[in-house]
Amino acid sequence: MKATRKAKGRTDKPKTLLQQLAATPEKLFSGAFRQQYAALCFRYLPDGSGIQILVVTSRDSGRWIIPKGWPMKGKKPHQAAVIEAFQEAGVRGKVNKASVGHYTYLKVLDDGDVAPCIVDIYQIEVTEVADRFKEKAERTLAWVSPDEAARRVREIELKSLLVEFVPR
Repeated sequence: MKATRKAKGRTDKPKTLLQQLAATPEKLFSGAFRQQYAALCFRYLPDGSGIQILVVTSRDSGRWIIPKGWPMKGKKPHQAAVIEAFQEAGVRGKVNKASVGHYTYLKVLDDGDVAPCIVDIYQIEVTEVADRFKEKAERTLAWVSPDEAARRVREIELKSLLVEFVPR
C-alpha cells in the first residue's frame, strides 16, 4: 500500500457533507427540509432519434447539476424553474406544470452550515437558447445524452430520473 504524507503547511481536509450532517443529525430528522425547484431542460435530436439533456456546472464547486433555485415570492414552482433555467443556462421553452419527479441532496449554505433539500423537477422542452444571460460567465453548459447527464451529476435519485426520463 502506498503511504500518504501531508503536504507541508497544509491543514486537515474539511469535513464532508455527510460528516458535517452526522455531527448534527437533528437537522436531517427535524422535518426541516428546504424546498427548491429545478428545470430538466431537454431538446429532441434533429433526426428524431432521441433527446439531449442540458447540464450546467454549479457556480461554487463546478460540479454538474441541472438548473435549480429557491422558491420565488408570487411565482408557482414551475414558473420558478423556468426563471432558473434562463438565469443559469439562457434557455426558454415549453414547461410542463406538473413535476416529473424530485430528488434530495445536502446543500452547503453560505454560512458553511448544511441543510437537507428536496428539489421538485419540472421539464422544459427548450425552443430558444439566448446568447446572453445572467450567469453565462459563471457556468459551463453541456447538451448530452440522458445516460451521460446521469453520469455527470452526483445525486443518486437525480441520476435515476435522468436515465429513465421520457418527455410528457
